[in-house]
Parts: sequence; structure tokens; C-alpha cells
Amino acid sequence: MNKKQEIREIINKAKEEGVKTLDESMAKSILSLAGIDVVEERELTNIEDLNNIAQIWGYPLVLKGISKNIPHKSEMGLVLTDLYNFEDLKRGYESLESKKDLGIEKIIVQPQIEGTREFVVGMFRDPDFGPVVMFGLGGIFTEALEDFSLRVCPINIDEAKRCINEIRSKPLLGDFRGERAVSIEKLAKILVALSDLALEFEDIKEIDINPIKITRDGDVIAVDALLGIETNPIKKEHPDRIDPKHFRKFFYPESVVFIGASSQIGKWGHLLPTLLISGEYEGEIYLLNKKGGEAFGRKMYTDLSQIPDSIDLAIVTIPAKFVIDLIPRLAQKKINHLLLISSGFSETGEEGKKLQKRLVQVAKENNVFIIGPNTMGVCNPHAKFHCIGTLIHPRPGSTAMVSQSGNMGVQLLSFATEQGIGIRGFCGSGNEAMICIEDYLEAFYEDDLTSTLMMYIESVKNGRRFLELAKKISKKKPIILLKGGETDAGIDAAETHTGAMATNTRVFNTVCKQSGILKVDAPSELLTMAASFSSLPIPKGNRVVIISLGGGWAVITADLCAKYGLELSKLPKEVIELIDEKLPDFWSRKNPIDLVGEWDIELPAAILDKVLGWDGCDAVINLGILGRKFYIRKYTDAVLKSDPTYTKEYLDNIKNMVIEHENKFVKICVDMMEKYEKPIFGVRLNTEPDDKTVYEVPGARYKTVCYNSPEDAVRACARMYEYFQWLTRN
Repeated sequence: MNKKQEIREIINKAKEEGVKTLDESMAKSILSLAGIDVVEERELTNIEDLNNIAQIWGYPLVLKGISKNIPHKSEMGLVLTDLYNFEDLKRGYESLESKKDLGIEKIIVQPQIEGTREFVVGMFRDPDFGPVVMFGLGGIFTEALEDFSLRVCPINIDEAKRCINEIRSKPLLGDFRGERAVSIEKLAKILVALSDLALEFEDIKEIDINPIKITRDGDVIAVDALLGIETNPIKKEHPDRIDPKHFRKFFYPESVVFIGASSQIGKWGHLLPTLLISGEYEGEIYLLNKKGGEAFGRKMYTDLSQIPDSIDLAIVTIPAKFVIDLIPRLAQKKINHLLLISSGFSETGEEGKKLQKRLVQVAKENNVFIIGPNTMGVCNPHAKFHCIGTLIHPRPGSTAMVSQSGNMGVQLLSFATEQGIGIRGFCGSGNEAMICIEDYLEAFYEDDLTSTLMMYIESVKNGRRFLELAKKISKKKPIILLKGGETDAGIDAAETHTGAMATNTRVFNTVCKQSGILKVDAPSELLTMAASFSSLPIPKGNRVVIISLGGGWAVITADLCAKYGLELSKLPKEVIELIDEKLPDFWSRKNPIDLVGEWDIELPAAILDKVLGWDGCDAVINLGILGRKFYIRKYTDAVLKSDPTYTKEYLDNIKNMVIEHENKFVKICVDMMEKYEKPIFGVRLNTEPDDKTVYEVPGARYKTVCYNSPEDAVRACARMYEYFQWLTRN
């Protein structure tokens, strides 16, 4: 019998006996078979055994009372440590014997592992993402300090080591108070062993090894363990995968029909055609309303059969109760793609959920594919297809957007448009009755025009598929994600420390970390990151040069760099000599480079050329070189009012000259990035109403990015470097 078969026998026996939590002895038997070192133990049948065992093992010893019904023995006083002589052993044994009424089934003795450091290692099953392993500070500090890190299975040794090194108490892993450094290799192998156990045996619900004891010489040994069993594991149902080819009809329809079209301003049936027509959509548009009439100077048909031509996409705004009966009629007309704007489905409660389930069933029977229901719509600027619930026409670009909240999505789309971020495509995914977030990931992965994917999500339908797709996509295109609906709810019915501390938020953060997703905390950061990734080369290191018009601003930016893990490069001699020729003698001769108020565009351009061409610089942050037109406008307006010797024409020429200089610097930055493949992050001196975050130069691969605050620029640089680090190890 091999080791897997032995483990299966132990689990099956527990199931037959109705045991949901294996006692320590059974749990350690499984761990030992999985290749994890566990402390030796003996079951005591009488008090006379103690003396013989003590003579073999020596002191100190540990006594434990074992019961299937008491998972946490220490809390019930069933673990007795520091037993240094036979009298201690005898008293301890008698004490545990006296507690047999608690359900103690046996008493075991084991050597006491000498060492001051204790950790916890565990596994639990997340309802969305499956088995997750944990490593953290153990013993009495496990739940008090909650210092732990997670990884979704499967994991390899390298991923396990990264998990171990993430805890705040990392110094405990090194040499500590006369004890040798922990064997990270052995700890990592334990995490991998738990991952393998979880994937091989789906009926193992959770594992808790607490503590993992570290010996004085750095060895690792499990001294206590619990293992939870799921009698009948329930597999979560997942939506069917939708082939990416179907997205063509949603984003590039050559003809559309609005079912529920209206001539009344303000209704969805009027708003959506208004946006589509005003956006100069070049395909055929048909309107359908059972009452007939006209809208937009076009005939409104009363039935699909009256429309003479074939149709790629139906856009539906009729009440929910009529939608299911519409599906067979769509199929009869060979319309296989439905953008379902209508609400009144699962978002309304149980009856709505039943209606939505029936909708999907009927749609599958008729080979109709649905985005929505309750979607805010679809937008593809590359095809002049604008069918969303807000009157904006984004310019074409490479940033794809998907949002599970329609309102959040169109707000982000509006902000992105205002800031000059070009859009590849947008979709409000609605209730995701049929086409879910994982399908969008796959579709935009295969789309050549998408270089960056920006997402707002609240949940996933298939956690494993989400993780695998995100990891695959991140190797090719960055995913920037804002998560809504985050909670601190732990795993249901958790028996172990591991399961009790696991929360939806922590697990999802781990998924992002493992898959390369750049998770942000606010909508503004989502746009900041999208602007950087869609416009700039990725920094291949964390060494930064700051160029500033003023010292105080530069000091703040330097502090922010330290906060976000960026390093200030020490300027080389040739850069210092160049600046010596341009600036007064009192300039600082160090990084940050303070231009002491120098307004000549040629100086920062020359400095950029030198520092970007130098191997010791990975990125540049410039402060205040753009945005000076605000002050010039204010100054010239004041001069016009106060000094009659200057004409309006003369002062307007000054303003135009500054604008030309700023436009020139935009092109200089783009040219430098094209030349050196290193990013330049700008921070404007002040903001004008027409200012954007992204500035394009026709025909150029990169764009100039200019933010309103140093923190935006520093954080964007740090996150881009974080992404580069993920790429290099995956």
C-alpha cells in the first residue's frame, strides 16, 4: 500500500465514524505520510508507562488529552508542558485522567521541542478559489496579531518561499537570540506538501498545524495538528465558458435593432439610439416598438419579422417580464446576440433570480448569447459604436474597461475621457447571467488592440478560472483592478485558526498578488495606473531621478519614493558637470535636481537626455515643468490691468509662447522615452480646466503623462516596477 492509499484509508475510516475533525494523532499520521516531520508521540495506557518513556526520551516532556470533540486542547487545559521530572509527569497524568468527563479518549506523551519560535501553517478551502495555504506567526499570537500570508494552490517551492517571507515578523526567521536561522527550504516544503494534499484529497476541508516549532538549530517540526474532513464535498456550479468569437458581434455589430425604442426623450429607448447616432455609427440602425410610429426621423417597426435585413445585435430595454418570450423570436430572426439593458432580474431578489435562471435556460436552448441583464451597455470607439447609458464618446485607445457596476463604470469612462486616456472598449457586465467577468478576461486577452485592462469588480463566478486567466493575461497585458463589496467575513464553519482568520478580502488580495493583477484602493488610482500603463515604458528597476523647479516639492517627492520602495540614484560626474554649466553655483549637485526656478525648456531636456542614457537611472519624475501657463495667465492678466505700457497683444504672445514651450516639452519627453525605453512621470505645477493626464504626439508609441500630485506619480512608478518584478519571476 502506498502513502496516498494509507491517507485515503485514514480519511475513509473517519468518514465512516462520522468524524469531522481528526484528532491530533490521526492528523499527524496523515501529515507524516505527506512527508512533513511531526514530533514523536506515544499513547499512554497506564501511569507505569511514563517512567519507561521518560528514560528513553529524557525530559522535558509534554502530556496531551486527545478528543475528537475538542479541537483546541490548550483552551481546555488539556496540554501540559514543561514536565521536567517523574513527579510532574505523574501529577499531569492524574490531572488529565480527572478530566475524562470532557470526552478525553486517550492521553499521549511527546518530547518537548526546545526553541522559542513558533509558527502556524495551514490550509482551507475558499468557496470561490479553492484550496489556500497559510503561513504565519503561531502559538498564542496566531489570532491576536494575525501576522500571516496566503497562497492559492497549487504552489511551488519558490511561491512558498515568497509567502513565508511576507509576514511582518520576518526577522524571527533569521538568527534569533542565540538560535540559528530557520530552514526556509523545509518550511516551504511543508506548504507545498499541504498544497498537494489539498489538491489530491478534496474531502480534506482544512488543516491546521499550530504550532510549527523551530528548534534551536533552526530545524522545523510539527508538534500539534488538526485536520477537518468534509463528508460530502459540494462542488460550486460555474457558468459555461463563452467563446471569445462572440464578442465580435457585441463590439463590432454591422447592424443593430433597438427593441423598446422610444420617441420620448429621457427613456432608455431614446437615450441609447441618441448616443449611437450622434457618435456617427456607420452600421444599420433599426427601431422596434409594438405601437409603431417614428423616432429620430426613422420608422419604428412593430415586429421583428417586418425588418427586411439580417441583424447582428439586439439592444433590449423592454420590461423584464417580456424578455423571455422575446428570445425565440430573436432566434427565428437569426439574431444570436442580445445586449440586455432591462433590469428586474437577479438584482431584485428571489423572484428575479428565478426569472434570470429561466432566461439563461431559454437563451441556451435558442443559441442566444446575452450581455446583462441590467447592463449599462457597450462602447467601442474603434468602430464608432457607442451604446452606453451616458452621453460621452471616448476617443480610440488601448485601455479596455469592464465594470460590474454600471454607474461606476460610466463614471470611470467619463473621467478617463476627460483625462485623455484612449479607450479600446467598455462594457458594463450587469448581472452576468450568461457572459461573466472571466469571459471578458479571455476576450480582451486575445484582442490585439488591447494593451491594458482596467476593471471594477465585486465578485467572480469561477474563481479558479479567474486566477488562471489573470495570470496568463498579466504576462502579456497589465490588469488594473478596483474591488468593491469587500468584507471581513471568514470561511464558513471554520474549525481551525487557519480557516477562522481567512477572509474574502485577504484571499482576493492573494489572488491578485499571485496572478500579477495590480489591485488599487480608489477609482482615482485606477485611472492613474491606466494612464501610466497605456502611455509609458515599464521601468526595469527602482532607481529614480527627480527633476524639480523647487526644493520643497522635491523633498516631499523624495520622501514618497522611500515610502513606496523607490531609490534615488546618486548622480554621476558627467550629469553634475552638465548641470554646472547651466545652473548657478549654489545648486545642490545631488538628486533631487533642483532647477532653482530656471524656466528654460532646453535645460530639463538636456538633463533628461543625460540621466535617461545613464545606466544608474530607471525612471525620471519631473515636477512643475508643465503647468506654468497657469501662473503666466494670472500674471499677464494682472499686468494688463495694472500697467498700460503693455498691450493685450504683447501679453497674449507671452502666454502663447509658454504654451508652445510646454507642447515642445511634451514632445521632448516622448522622444526621450522612445530613445531610451525608460518612463518619465510628470507632475504639473498647477492645473488649467483644459489640462489632461495624457498627451499624445502623433505617430509616437509612447505618450507624456502629467499628474496633479507627486504621490500619484511616485505611486504609479512604484506599481509599474512591482509589475515588472512579477513579470521577471513568472
